[in-house]
Amino acid sequence: MSAIYAAGVVVFVVVLAVFYQKTSLASGRSGILIPPGPPAHWFWSNALPSVNIARSLADLVREYGPIVSLRQGSQVIVVIGSVEAATEIMEKEGGSLVDRPRSIAAGEMLSKGMRILMARSGDRFRRLRKAVHTHLQPKVAEAYQDMQRENAIIFILDMLNDPKSHQQHAQRYAASVILRVTYGKSVPTANTDPELVRIQKVMEHFQVVMRPGAFLVDRVPLLRYWPGYGKQISEWHHEELELYRHQLRRVESEMNQNKAGPSFTRTLLENAKEHQLSKDEMSYLAGSLFGAGSDTTAVAITVAIMAAACYPAAQAKVHEELDAVIGSGRAPTFKDSSSLPQLHAFVLETLRWKPVIRIGFPHRASKDVFWQGYCIPEGAIVYGCHWAISRDPVAFPDPETFDPQRWIDSEGRVKDNIKFIAYGFGRRVCPGLHLANQSLYISIALLLWSFRIAQRPDAPINVHAFLDAVIARAAPFEIDVIPRIGAAKLKEMMTHG
Repeated sequence: MSAIYAAGVVVFVVVLAVFYQKTSLASGRSGILIPPGPPAHWFWSNALPSVNIARSLADLVREYGPIVSLRQGSQVIVVIGSVEAATEIMEKEGGSLVDRPRSIAAGEMLSKGMRILMARSGDRFRRLRKAVHTHLQPKVAEAYQDMQRENAIIFILDMLNDPKSHQQHAQRYAASVILRVTYGKSVPTANTDPELVRIQKVMEHFQVVMRPGAFLVDRVPLLRYWPGYGKQISEWHHEELELYRHQLRRVESEMNQNKAGPSFTRTLLENAKEHQLSKDEMSYLAGSLFGAGSDTTAVAITVAIMAAACYPAAQAKVHEELDAVIGSGRAPTFKDSSSLPQLHAFVLETLRWKPVIRIGFPHRASKDVFWQGYCIPEGAIVYGCHWAISRDPVAFPDPETFDPQRWIDSEGRVKDNIKFIAYGFGRRVCPGLHLANQSLYISIALLLWSFRIAQRPDAPINVHAFLDAVIARAAPFEIDVIPRIGAAKLKEMMTHG
C-alpha cells in the first residue's frame, strides 16, 4: 500500500510540474509580455472570482490597469476594463476574437453546440449568425414597431392599475414583445402564463450553467465521462430542447394551415433551405432569441424606473423635453424618436449605470493580439467586462452617478463619438439590438410621458441590491407612480391609442 501511495504522490507531483511548465510557457513564450494581474500562488489560485464577479474584476482593473490577466492552470484569462481598450481590442481586433472558448457545461452539455451565444467559430456559427442577422436587421425590426407600441401601452395601463408590481409589468411587456416577434404568439395576460413560466424556467437553468466556475467539468473535462456526472444538465437540455421543438412544430403546423402570422420562426422555416439549418438548430436559434430578449429588456426597464426615482432632476429633464416636443394632447410614437435626445441619453445612461450583462460573455483569441506593449496570447479567454468598462473614469467621470448629460454634446444632440458596449463586441454583438433599442425607446418614452416616478420616503431604494448572476436583476423595490395628466385622462388616452 505504501508503494501505491508513493506512486500516487509521484504522479501528482508530475501533474503539478506539467501545469507549472505550461503556465510558465504561456506567460513567457518568446519573450511576450502578458498583461499584469494578481500573482498566482498555485495553478488555480487566481482564476475568475466566484462571487461579486463584476465588481471584483473592476477592482482588479483599478489596481492593475485597463487590461488584466488571470490564470486557470495553463489557461490565460484577460479582462478588458476601459473604453479605449475595448474599442482598440474588442472592436478593431474583432476578427481575432470572434471565437468562443470551449464551454463544456453550457456550450456542449446543455446546448449541444446549437446555442448561437456559445457557438464556436466555424461553419455552424456562420450559418446561425447569417440567419439571425438577416431576419433582425434594422429594416426588418421596424416592422415590429406598431406591435411594440401596443404592448407598451398595455404596460402603461398595468403601471396605472397596479404600480406595486412594476417589475412584473416590465417582465410581462418584454416577454410579450419577444414572444410575438419570435413565434407570432398572442400576448400572455400575466407572468403566470404556463408557457411563459416554462420558458423562464429554462432561462434560469441557463443562467446557472453559464456562471463562470459553476461546474467543475469546465476545469476538469474528464469529469464529463464520470458515471452520473452531469445528470442534472442533461435533464435541463432535454427540457429546453423539447420546449423549443414544441414551439417550432406549432409555427410549422400553423403555416400548413395558413394560420401563421409573421414571426422570426416562420421566416426561418420559409428559408430553411437557404440557411441550411436543421430543425433542432432552428429550434435553438428561435428559443435563444426569446430567452435573450425577455430577461434583458425587462431588467433594463426596471433600472430606468430605479434611476428615475433616485435621480429626479434627470427625470425632470426628460419630462421637460417630452412636454416641449409632444405636449399632453397625445402620447409619444416612434416618429418622435429623432426629436428626443434627452430621452435617448436617459436610456443610454440606464444601460451604462447598471449594465444588464455585467461581465460580458467570453471570447477566445484565435491569434496573438498586441496592445500598448502587452500581448493577449492565442488561445486566451477574453472578457470585455461591461461593469468595469462602464466605470472607466476617463470616459465616464463620476461613474457611480446617473448623469444622462454625459451623452449630450454642446449642441444638445446625442454624442456619436462614444462606442458603448451594452450589446457586446465585434461580430459577437447582440443580433437583436435594433429590436431591443426599439422596445426600450417606446416603453420608457411612454412611461416618463405618463408618470412621474418617485422614491417613497418610508422605503428608500437600495441601488446596489442586484442579483449576482449573468443577467443582473434588481431586488424588489417600491416606488410612487404619479400620473402626469390625471389618471382618468391617461387611462382614456391609452385605451383609445
